[in-house]
Amino acid sequence: MAECKPMMPNLEGEENVIAATQHIVRVLGTSKNLTEEMRKILEDLDNQLSTMVLTAENKEREVSDFEKEFSAIQGKIRKWESDESMIWDSGVDAAAEYLQDIHEAQNLSERLGGLSVKEDGEDNKLLQQVHSVLQTAMARLEEELTHILAQNKQSFEPEHMSFRSHEEEINYEDSFASVEDDPSEDSLRRDSSSKNPEDYIIDLVDPVVISHLNRIVNTMFSSGFDQECCQAYINTRRDALDECLYLLEVEKLSIEEVLRTEWSNLIVRIKKWNRAMKIFLRVYLASEEQLCDQIFGEFESAKQTCFVEISKSPMFQLLTFGEAIAIGPRQPEKLFLILDMYEILSDLLPDVDALFVEEAGSTVRFECREVLKRLGDSVRGTVSEFENAVGSNVSTNPFAGGGIHHLTKYVMNYIKALTGYSGTLNLLFLEATDEDDTISLMPNTLPAVDEKEYEGETANFSASPMAYHLRSVTSVLESNLDVKSKLYRDVALQQFFLMNNIYYMVQKVKGPELRPLFGNDWIKQHNGKFQQYAMNYERATWNSVLSLLKEEGMCTPGSHSVSKKVLKERFKSFNLAFEEAYRSQTAWLIPDIQLREDLRISVSLKVIQAYRTFMGRHEGTLDSRSTEKYIKYNAEDLENFILDLFEGSPRSLPNSRRR
Repeated sequence: MAECKPMMPNLEGEENVIAATQHIVRVLGTSKNLTEEMRKILEDLDNQLSTMVLTAENKEREVSDFEKEFSAIQGKIRKWESDESMIWDSGVDAAAEYLQDIHEAQNLSERLGGLSVKEDGEDNKLLQQVHSVLQTAMARLEEELTHILAQNKQSFEPEHMSFRSHEEEINYEDSFASVEDDPSEDSLRRDSSSKNPEDYIIDLVDPVVISHLNRIVNTMFSSGFDQECCQAYINTRRDALDECLYLLEVEKLSIEEVLRTEWSNLIVRIKKWNRAMKIFLRVYLASEEQLCDQIFGEFESAKQTCFVEISKSPMFQLLTFGEAIAIGPRQPEKLFLILDMYEILSDLLPDVDALFVEEAGSTVRFECREVLKRLGDSVRGTVSEFENAVGSNVSTNPFAGGGIHHLTKYVMNYIKALTGYSGTLNLLFLEATDEDDTISLMPNTLPAVDEKEYEGETANFSASPMAYHLRSVTSVLESNLDVKSKLYRDVALQQFFLMNNIYYMVQKVKGPELRPLFGNDWIKQHNGKFQQYAMNYERATWNSVLSLLKEEGMCTPGSHSVSKKVLKERFKSFNLAFEEAYRSQTAWLIPDIQLREDLRISVSLKVIQAYRTFMGRHEGTLDSRSTEKYIKYNAEDLENFILDLFEGSPRSLPNSRRR
């Protein structure tokens, strides 16, 4: 009787192969020649093939279920493709449902991915369809993200943010070359921004939608669309930052454009830059960082990358302007604004370091320090140029009236204004020593001083680099003034001019800003200088006048009696000399009221006393007719006339009442 063999199952595909193999195994298992070990192996193989048949059958049924599930998900996601309205504008429920559909598609993708799929299998085709639907959904989420960010952007009003102090402003328009013009007193005053503005963060996007944005980001990241999500966010917020700079009135200028711009036009731009830097970094970028943190949450790397990519371009725009100013021509009138720029950027470095962290922000941190260094170089170079300009300022004509020269006013107010930057300048000068900079911190132009006066605890002046430099500048100024005094032909006016200018310098140094830098000994020394110049003026002007009132040569030769002829000549010469002095010196000017009064008193004491004495001795020598003719003025007249001197308005003496 023939051996009964099981029939071959009629299966197709993979299941057919498995079933056929299983049939062969079972046939082999019926052989009587098998050992027990071989039979055990065939039984195990049969069991494994049975499992594979069941798995294949289950997989076929599972794929069928997946297709049904996908069909439902696809329908819900793709229905929004034909809907022009935005999902989140349709309400919270619609948005939540859409995100749920995406999560279901993600879950389906993961389950399909867990199967052993073949490239030409139905399960792989289904997986590709799921990915296609997810891509569609991600593209829609990009649109939704951009729309929500744009529609819920909060208005930014920089005009309501004040970072300015109440300090008076420097007249930056006064160029050094124009010191022959008449700038107003104390025109050089510092315009700075408060070093400690109130730090506060604003909502750049309506807080109500932050949770929506956060869910969109989380969904895109979990689907592997993190780069697309970040790029959409960066593109939208980058436009917002550009708008911020526009509102802050910061123009986008290249270095070449800045260098071609007239300084008078740059002044306004620099002031706007100073204000914009503080608001942009401490308010806007700090707020932008908070927004990134709120939206990207735990995705730390993406958060930092997005923030840097958004803010890098506007930061470089601001820094490019700072660099252009730093490398521009070094002119004294630019110094204060450049100092402001340096101090502002220096103050903001901690903010830059806190915002632009790790490798992502390294380029911004580096560029900030490079621009700061260039601004510091510009400050040192400009300070050095200022001293050179003081020494090389040339006048071709004597200064009218012998008053305070505009160069003196400019320099003294300039260095007074510099004291507001003492900390910064001392730091930069010390750095110059380390870098072997061309600027000299202890120039040879310093006046000689008794070193013992400035040692130890008895020192009454600052030994800082800035103090040395300012004393050097005033020494250069004195030398220049001495040269300018030689333009006067009148020796008296030379001394008068130097008296006025040294006195002005002393009064400035006596102020609280400069006194600590110059010391009491400098003041004492220069008090002595201007007093000597005043004495020299009196001698040059009045000694020749007073010599006419001396007794020498009054008597007739061979006689002890006074010669009437000589006496008449003396009175006549005195009248002419005094009238000439009056005519010229009423045009001379002493701007300081106290100095003017003191010099009038000093002149009056010398002239009136000598005149009274001379007239008292000799008035009776002349007859009444001669007295009326030659003694034109009494002592009271002269005293009143002296009160007209040094007003800067030329006058002539009126006719005498005696004439």
